[in-house]
Amino acid sequence: MQIQEIIVVEGKDDTSKIKQAVKADTIETNGSAINQQILDQIKHAQEKRGIIIFTDPDYPGQRIRNIVSEAVPGCKHAFLTKDEARGKYDKGIGIEHASIETIREALSQVYELTELHPVEITKEDLIDFGLVGGPQAKVRREKLTRKLRIGYSNGKQLLKRLHMFQISKEQLAKEMAMILQEER
Repeated sequence: MQIQEIIVVEGKDDTSKIKQAVKADTIETNGSAINQQILDQIKHAQEKRGIIIFTDPDYPGQRIRNIVSEAVPGCKHAFLTKDEARGKYDKGIGIEHASIETIREALSQVYELTELHPVEITKEDLIDFGLVGGPQAKVRREKLTRKLRIGYSNGKQLLKRLHMFQISKEQLAKEMAMILQEER
């Protein structure tokens, strides 16, 4: 599997693991030490080939994703869940701990964050599906965000993520039907 875009990762171990899984070029942010020089390099790469941001599913990874997204509009995003990014011996969470198959799957389901048109999902829809405000809300959100591969979201973030990834009301209803079926 060859990736056209350049993949933005946090460090050398991530680059090594990605290169085991796919043919791709990477730019390393050196973790949270991302600076203007690296951002300029990412901007240039975005103009030439496009960018996929693929950071760890933790706070520093989300912070780096936000910094790059804000500085370089139009990036694509790939996500792993915390379970997918956990090492065999629970030594930490990171892309470097994920299986090769999981990395390939995440990169094959890349999302482009755009705000081209409003999505008709409302907060009331989230309440109706039991994604906010109910006893099973957190568990359902975890299942939904894992299925959609959009990164875990709390109740406040979920609606924004669904809009950013342009998840349709029909797609949400379909995924929730499967989740509710599994609960029975």
